[in-house]
This record gives sequence, C-alpha cells and structure tokens, in this order.
Amino acid sequence: MAELTKPPYTPPTITGTFPPPRLPSPASTLWPSNDQINELRAGEALAAGDACYIKNDGKIWRSTGVAVGAAAVVDGYAVEPRQTGDPATIVAGVVFDYANTLAPGAAVYLSAATPGGLADTATTGGTVPIGRVLDANRILLIRSY
Repeated sequence: MAELTKPPYTPPTITGTFPPPRLPSPASTLWPSNDQINELRAGEALAAGDACYIKNDGKIWRSTGVAVGAAAVVDGYAVEPRQTGDPATIVAGVVFDYANTLAPGAAVYLSAATPGGLADTATTGGTVPIGRVLDANRILLIRSY
C-alpha cells in the first residue's frame, strides 16, 4: 500500500498574492459555507490538508484508519496548519492542491500509517473512499459519510 505524502510545510512569504501557495491547500479560497466548520479548537497540531474529525471533547483531531471507530470518521480537512488549542477551520467537498502519483479517477482512503493522511487502498478504519484524484496535482476531498 503506497502512502501519499504531503511535502513539508514551509511558511509562505507574502509577495502580493493571498493566500500564498502551499501544498496541500484548497485549490480555491471559495468553498460552499455549508461545507466548512469554523472556530472549533485544534486538539492537536494540524497540517494543511490533514483529514480531521470532531472528537467528543468538541475539538478537531486528525483522523486515522488504524481501527474502526470515531477516529476513522472524516468530518473535513484542515485548511491551514494549526497548533494545539488554536481555532481551526475544516472543509469538505473541495478540491485540494495535493501532489500525487495516482491515476486520475483513482479513489483515496484514510491512511492507517499516517494520522490525517491519505492512502491509495482501503484500511481497517478507512474503508470508504474519501476522495478522488483529478490529476497529478489535485484531489477532490469529501467526508467519509
């Protein structure tokens, strides 16, 4: 099973474009308001593009496909990197810039090896496709339900 890897996060320098480019990131800054969840706190450090769920403590945590359960649910994807306790926004039903080597049309699943990550095959907890590859640079990411 191949894991899709996110490039390391490098803080952007703003030179006139906003938001600054980074991978992974929403391919558009305009997503439907009904597909975003705002102002919940991060329960742990989140990277942009991490698959996330809302835990019973009301905080946003990285989803994992290690086992079936609450942590295997994907409520959305982190828009920006956040530290523990920071306000965070997650979105779903959006196209993310996410470098990959999969064929267009391929399904992606929740990773069991990397919390918040994506995999090209189903995992114990990530049995439902949570995205579809559009091309070498973009993936449509959806909720797991």
